[in-house]
Amino acid sequence: MENWSQKQCTNGKPDSALKDCEHGGGEYRSNAGNVAFVPSVDALLRLSVSGLASGTTVRVGGYREDGDGGGKWVRYAEDSRRADNGGTVHNPHGVEPCSGRWETVHEGTADFRWFGIFDATVDADDALEAMVADRSISRIEVHTDLNFARRHIFDRSHIEIDFNGHTVTTCGIELNSPDNPFGAVLFFRGLPCEERQTIVLTENIAELTDLYEVADSAGFAAGEWWLARVSPLSGGAAQRELDYMLKVTEIVDPTHVRFNYKLGWSIGQGREISYQKVNPVVRSCVRDMKFVGVPVPPTSSAAVRPFETWDCIGSHPVAYEFAVECDVSDIRAEGVFWPVIMRRYCSHYVTERCELINPVQRDWGGTGYLTQQIHVLYGHVRDCNTSNARHLNDFTNAGYCMVENCHNDGDDYGPFVTHGQFEHDLLYIGNSGLLSFANSGSTWGDSAKRITVQRHVASRIVAHKKLTDLTLEDCHAYYKEGMEDSGTIWANLDGLVMKGCTADRMVTLSRSSELSKRNNVIDSCGFAMAAGGELARPIREGTEAIGYRPVNGSLHISNSRFDHVEDVLLGSIDRLTLDNTWFTGLSGTAGVLRIGCKQLFVHGGGFKDCGFELTGRWDLAASGGEEANAREGQTVVVDSGTSFNGSNGRKAFMQQAEPGNHVIWNIGNITSVAADAEMAHIRIQAGTNEYRAVGASFTGGRLVLEEAGFGEGSYMLHTSCVERHVDRTVLPAQCDSVRHMEGNLILT
Repeated sequence: MENWSQKQCTNGKPDSALKDCEHGGGEYRSNAGNVAFVPSVDALLRLSVSGLASGTTVRVGGYREDGDGGGKWVRYAEDSRRADNGGTVHNPHGVEPCSGRWETVHEGTADFRWFGIFDATVDADDALEAMVADRSISRIEVHTDLNFARRHIFDRSHIEIDFNGHTVTTCGIELNSPDNPFGAVLFFRGLPCEERQTIVLTENIAELTDLYEVADSAGFAAGEWWLARVSPLSGGAAQRELDYMLKVTEIVDPTHVRFNYKLGWSIGQGREISYQKVNPVVRSCVRDMKFVGVPVPPTSSAAVRPFETWDCIGSHPVAYEFAVECDVSDIRAEGVFWPVIMRRYCSHYVTERCELINPVQRDWGGTGYLTQQIHVLYGHVRDCNTSNARHLNDFTNAGYCMVENCHNDGDDYGPFVTHGQFEHDLLYIGNSGLLSFANSGSTWGDSAKRITVQRHVASRIVAHKKLTDLTLEDCHAYYKEGMEDSGTIWANLDGLVMKGCTADRMVTLSRSSELSKRNNVIDSCGFAMAAGGELARPIREGTEAIGYRPVNGSLHISNSRFDHVEDVLLGSIDRLTLDNTWFTGLSGTAGVLRIGCKQLFVHGGGFKDCGFELTGRWDLAASGGEEANAREGQTVVVDSGTSFNGSNGRKAFMQQAEPGNHVIWNIGNITSVAADAEMAHIRIQAGTNEYRAVGASFTGGRLVLEEAGFGEGSYMLHTSCVERHVDRTVLPAQCDSVRHMEGNLILT
């Protein structure tokens, strides 16, 4: 082999005579531009480096042969003793422990082909680890399909891996550890540090503050990241309102620091907060991969493994823990077990244009997700889609996050969910798929706050647990044949605002929390009712459970409509106000709305082939395990041009038949037109009634106000009304407390 020392000049660089030299049948040559060249890595390693000047640069034409894509520049580092990794470091001495290495010259971008990996027949794990470990490499590009057989954990920051749309497989991958959704092919994880502090709060921490009490602020510095965890509430082991990785932005005083997070929930004096410093991974991003996972044998159980390593077999591409600004884009996955993108303690990230089709498992807890995000802040998930997945997007203890333009088909399992571990300030825009918020059980807290959903289409919207300040705008729940409770919206009446929403089968309201400072409002909505459905939960067996409790608050419904009414129960609500809102019966033989509200105010709108029946106020008191009759005290105000027309199954537009009920009636400017002679405009048969009707118009049908409804404690004033062809034969006899003859215009 030619001795390089014979071609050196006094300054240690190759002599210009090299430009016309060839060696070894073309294995080494120098062209007219004074650039040394070899066609392959094998040729490079056959060159003698004896006496070669450090810094000598050679162009390698390819890994196996010139032009195969594995070409690169290398430079001879005379003093280097780095381990040969087959791609960025080559040892020309073979196994000899000599110094001197060929090191790849680059501008921060590396390629698997440098390591001789051109397809998925050779595992790419060693090459991946070599490139990620090289801090001079900030971008890894993939130009062929790859196979990985190991699960990698990196604490590397500022690196991007771009698979350029190529397929990643995991044939022969090592077993995962049990119940480990972080056992991904690529797991980027920051490093917890030894520095810790714990403080028992000497003061309340207010909601939406960014100032936090600490034991000694001298242990913190601006720009550092700390894990902050509050002690759990007594209701569940995971009921923590604060459990995030936060950045210190200011040292305020000896016992307070400012973090980059406005607290979503107030935390009371006496609770304990623990702090631990963390060095997160930063800007380690994964791009543009088609991922095919390892199949897992099917099982019929959602809780018992068919064999010990069953949940250790499957594979998934990406996981992050203690990570900042680590984005994922354009991953298209199939055959996965755990979530495609798993995140915990992450902040300021984007997940976009990702897809999951037909995961191999979705009944086992935690499987079949596109992305699960636990203890995360400032995340943005957009332009993603799933097919037949368990969840497209799962938030657990998330704050200030956004989901946009994401869609799911085969959505029975719930593409968009939160666990209820005190999630807050979440925004969903322009998505489609079943919604389920704060619905994973009391272990996590059943709680969420300030969730806004805009322009959403779903088979169901489930938000009936302790969900405060939910806003639904232009949301639509459609009926899906064969799916239980599809076409329904279940919502917690604690600062609920619904605008422009529809439901094909039912809207059902309950109240399991009382934290909101705003009114409950339903405006410009349209709902179809299910026969026997509950518009507001009553008191009955089962309604003591969270999500099923009666509504001890007010609700204002305006410019809305409720269709297909047939024996629908409004079993609670303290004060219900209906403005320009219509109820339409399914037919002239249906149309019954049973109302247990304490106060009912109807202003405009009306009832077509429908009427309401008062059941007594909703709050039945319990004493000694036996219900006491406390049904007194319903108030009904109907005026402002409210209209009644048609017929219904009860043959009454307004009815009160409860013997123990005490009702205050205030009927004003209404128009009531009965479809037949048997139809009653008002039917009062029992109870105590304080009745006043002034200025109403009745056409056809009957007035049925029986003596039994106007005994002691009752009165009746019916005056200034217009009655056209109205049957008045069932009215109480006039007396000091009953007046219904004077001042009316009665046309026969």
